[in-house]
Amino acid sequence: MHIRKSPRWQLKQAEATPESVYLNRRQIMAGGLAAGAIAASGGLGISKAFAQEDRMALEAARNDAYQLDRDLTPEKFNLEYNNFYEFGSHKEIASAAQALEARPWEVTIDGMVEKPIKMDIDELMAKMTLEERLYRHRCVEAWSMTVPWIGFPLRKLVEMAAPTSGAKYVRMETFNDPSVARGIKTQPWYPWPYVEGLTMAEATNDLAFLVVGAYGKVVADQMGAPLRLAVPWKYGFKSIKSIVRFEFTDQQPVSFWEQLQAREYGFWANVNPEVPHPRWSQARERVLHTGEYVPTQLFNGYGEEVASLYTGMEDLGDRLYR
Repeated sequence: MHIRKSPRWQLKQAEATPESVYLNRRQIMAGGLAAGAIAASGGLGISKAFAQEDRMALEAARNDAYQLDRDLTPEKFNLEYNNFYEFGSHKEIASAAQALEARPWEVTIDGMVEKPIKMDIDELMAKMTLEERLYRHRCVEAWSMTVPWIGFPLRKLVEMAAPTSGAKYVRMETFNDPSVARGIKTQPWYPWPYVEGLTMAEATNDLAFLVVGAYGKVVADQMGAPLRLAVPWKYGFKSIKSIVRFEFTDQQPVSFWEQLQAREYGFWANVNPEVPHPRWSQARERVLHTGEYVPTQLFNGYGEEVASLYTGMEDLGDRLYR
């Protein structure tokens, strides 16, 4: 008999946040309906026509292996409090981000792969089975939220890419168009485009998730439409938005924030309450919609799933969390 041990952060079904707590959503339908809904749109500007709370429905079956120990953050807060430096270095960028054209959107998969791929985002989504996962999100700025993401595991894209045996990292890149994103034009001192990276072991861990929706709808522009990453055991700046390229490489990527200030924002960026940011403590976090301060958990509470990725790396000291 196969017995599956539940991770420490997973709640019993009876303890999960009631459906009525977030949006009184309709009965969740099978993930396969998502691709059909997008195809039915005829490829029209989904992000523009369904901005903010009126975004197109994108329903997927919830994966109950991923639960929370706190209520979901109401959608309003996730739509109005965003870091997206391409549109400005402040949180109120939602309006400016509506300039993003999320359709058409081409994704490139290249580098150390058997055959480079260029694919439209809707074609990519049609190849994947979408699911909903409830994840914590912890910002390096010491605030947190919870999100019902819709998407698919990053490992599925890795499998499709068929990287060669020498590939050690996945380097990801955000769009770079100053005619769309005014922050690129007005902040030329930043090292555009936004770049992030994971080791192959991190990228193929089941928690690493590529997001195409949230709150039962296509993901909002200001949240990283049409394709973003969610790696919930790492600080939020690792969860790159509006991805246009996945490059498989044997060289460790130098990320956007690492180029700016490696001492504060390094490659690893694992959540650790014992390692303070050089300018503030990480021991507690402010829960966005309640204002409550709660203790920060190692690996944001996902240690049972990811701690083994870093076994034997203790000699890196606090660089492991930078």
